[in-house]
Amino acid sequence: MKSIIVDTDILINFLRGKKRARDFLLSIVDEAAVCCSVITVAEIYAGMKHQERKETSDLIDSLHIYDISRSIAEKAGEYKREAKKQVLELDDCLIAATAHIEKAVLASGNIKHYPMSGIDKIMVK
Repeated sequence: MKSIIVDTDILINFLRGKKRARDFLLSIVDEAAVCCSVITVAEIYAGMKHQERKETSDLIDSLHIYDISRSIAEKAGEYKREAKKQVLELDDCLIAATAHIEKAVLASGNIKHYPMSGIDKIMVK
């Protein structure tokens, strides 16, 4: 079974009831392991309102969470260092490196944040 790492924007849109995010997650749940990076967990909790805690925790609990290993951190550092024409955020580099190291597909609504080669990507609007 393939793994799909879902970016923060998709999970936030799902929590906000956006149809495309909901439809996307429902379409992959039977064919792939739905995952996210621990970085995504931090990003979601940073913007979460108190009344959203239960629903947010339930969603996060349903996902496989990838921790940041040394190999992921090193790859993220390479992505950040090698970016010449584009400023890449370190959090995006860590998420992309997770997809690369774990050989997972990266799903995002902001694919432009992930110009790295060698990663399979799905654009979700």
